[in-house]
Amino acid sequence: MKKAEIEEFRGILNEKREDVIGRAEESRENDMTLDSSDLPDEIDLASSEYIQSFTFRLRGRDRTFLKKIDKALKKLENGEFGVCESCEEMISNKRLKARPETTLCINCKEDEEREEKAYN
Repeated sequence: MKKAEIEEFRGILNEKREDVIGRAEESRENDMTLDSSDLPDEIDLASSEYIQSFTFRLRGRDRTFLKKIDKALKKLENGEFGVCESCEEMISNKRLKARPETTLCINCKEDEEREEKAYN
């Protein structure tokens, strides 16, 4: 992979990383507290608890996504970026530009999804 491509992917990954961290900080400041004095009845409280639970699930997904981004950044540093973890072939630039945090080429990802579908 060319140095310019590596820098492009590093920029994309760092931007995604900053977005995830920004959402987490915003969520922590705005969405993670319930003030029962602001909620006049049980229905409002239940609704607020549901929203808070949903926000926690989203943050969990963001945490997983952040781990994938960090893994991709580490691979960039190690010279392993863009290599499929399953077949060890190069992942296409088109796929990497769409999902730079990916660890699988499109064929291996499709195989993985078929296997998951078979078990569900």
